[in-house]
Amino acid sequence: MDLQKIRDRLDVIDAEFVRLFEERMRLVGQVAEFKIETGKQVFDREREQAKIAAVRGLAHGAFNAQAAEELFTQLMTISRRYQYRLLEQNGRKEDLGFRQVDAIPTQGVKVVYQGVEGAYSHEAALAYFGEDAQIGHVRTWEDAMEAVESRDADYAVIPIENSSAGAVRDNFDLLLRHDNVIVAEICIPVDHMLLGLPGANLADIGAVYSHPQALMQSCEYLNARSHWRQISVENTAVAAQKVISDQNKSQAAVASRAAGRLYGLKVLAEGINHNKNNATRFIILAKDHIYRKDAGKVTICFELPHKSGTLYNMLGNLIYNGVNMRMIESRPIAGRNWEYRFFVDVEGNLSDTAIQNALRSVSEEAANMRILGNY
Repeated sequence: MDLQKIRDRLDVIDAEFVRLFEERMRLVGQVAEFKIETGKQVFDREREQAKIAAVRGLAHGAFNAQAAEELFTQLMTISRRYQYRLLEQNGRKEDLGFRQVDAIPTQGVKVVYQGVEGAYSHEAALAYFGEDAQIGHVRTWEDAMEAVESRDADYAVIPIENSSAGAVRDNFDLLLRHDNVIVAEICIPVDHMLLGLPGANLADIGAVYSHPQALMQSCEYLNARSHWRQISVENTAVAAQKVISDQNKSQAAVASRAAGRLYGLKVLAEGINHNKNNATRFIILAKDHIYRKDAGKVTICFELPHKSGTLYNMLGNLIYNGVNMRMIESRPIAGRNWEYRFFVDVEGNLSDTAIQNALRSVSEEAANMRILGNY
């Protein structure tokens, strides 16, 4: 057979593939009707596993068996998404556990942040809630989460991501340890200063204190002065506080200009962070599961089996429903080697049909899916 004849034969087979696919989808629609009437869940893991084993057995050779598994895994994924859409069209909606509100209350509220006055978290709290809010600090990020969870505070402000240093990974883990939700976010530009005592000069400096991310964001400037020791502390404002407290001219802090003014420190060098467009994204956490009616981002997390293709299939639920992903971050699951939890930001509102269908799909197919907020 010449090449054209082979291609002609493939065209015939492909047309038959499409005809059989459409016949299969028609039957899938009938399955969905049954599930609508009976309330049966769309995802049936045991049935799918049995089906995969059966089609593998029909194939000849190891390569074809694996290919058949991949093909039918995708076919069943498409079938589930079609069923979810039919269920939604027939009024089968799930309560996502969130209540829509017109606005997030900010007047007369109690807000907590980690660190001390002058920290970027403090600046974020002031920027979002204003001077009228009762804003106080706690020792750790977990303390802030616990204050909201116990209703000792209305909101907590914690950093979650920096545009140059990346995610604040420990805070992703904290989101799962506490029953709080993200209700808003705010980005604060990062402009690090090298701060010293009023009588100090650059030649006096031998040790620089700051938060690890601030040190990393300023590493080009700091590493060029190899004789300076770089020492990590809880946050930038704590570093400034230490310098003024110790009254040692050889010490400096990497912190904001506001922290310098607050603690009476001198700016020894301005804008030492190498990325001048640097910013930190802070999230606002609340106890009540609410979301603004104009919210445009949803954050979820889920766990997946340690198996090839599971993440691909899971993200396919977003693609099929036309949902755009903004961010994905993975974290190892404690006590389970080489297994991961994924945090995903997508565009949308919990009242959107596409978001509801996508989250329904993810919830049924993933382990421990949780909506962390819509904001």
